[in-house]
Amino acid sequence: MKTMTLQLLSFIFALFFTGTGATHAQEIQKDSFETSIGTLTIHHVGHASLYFEIDGKVIHVDPFSQMGDYASMPKADLILVTHEHGDHLDSGAIELISKENTQIIINQTGYDSLKKGIVVKNGEQKQALGFPINIVPAYNIIHKRGDGTAYHPKGRGNGYVIEFGDTKVYVAGDTEDIPEMKNLSEVDIAFLPMNLPYTMSPEMCKEAALMVKPKVLFPYHYKMGETNTEKFAQLMEEVSGIEIRFR
Repeated sequence: MKTMTLQLLSFIFALFFTGTGATHAQEIQKDSFETSIGTLTIHHVGHASLYFEIDGKVIHVDPFSQMGDYASMPKADLILVTHEHGDHLDSGAIELISKENTQIIINQTGYDSLKKGIVVKNGEQKQALGFPINIVPAYNIIHKRGDGTAYHPKGRGNGYVIEFGDTKVYVAGDTEDIPEMKNLSEVDIAFLPMNLPYTMSPEMCKEAALMVKPKVLFPYHYKMGETNTEKFAQLMEEVSGIEIRFR
């Protein structure tokens, strides 16, 4: 837990001196994990944007131009789009990282906007680049707009569980701690969002973590100065078996 606290303090310290507007100039942080099919490298672009490299393949998730210089990033073999909101579905970023045979997996409303891709729905299973991908729900139960509609209605957005050999990675998308998370099994690495009012509070993120039980948890989609990451770190001190990494 001391390591997690030091990671968080180092990240806050870096932001203090670089400023949040300097995202493009900052080096993208990355983590590497050994899997049964080779090294999986995770590149944390920022916000909800990241990409994976493994076995010579590149998989981008929710590319968003405000988070980095996509013209300088590796081209995608596969792009996963969780839903249609502009900070997850950025057609300009998608164009920059696309090549002739890039596959795009996307929800229906995102497809209606982008006009391309393979539409997937909650509960489906797909194979892309040889990797099994489970499409899981991502939605709000509590947090709603002024007119009473959820920020992310049930059945519209997707979360993705990607199997890289013997390693399962869960990218939750924009969601709360929904009961379907209890159905996920043997998740090794999880990305859980933590920003109000659109996704989860620190307390809700803890409940999600207890359901998913990943070996490594990356809180993501949060804003320094607005999201109480320190509180989440404190809440997780009493939880064993889950390593928290702030990026």
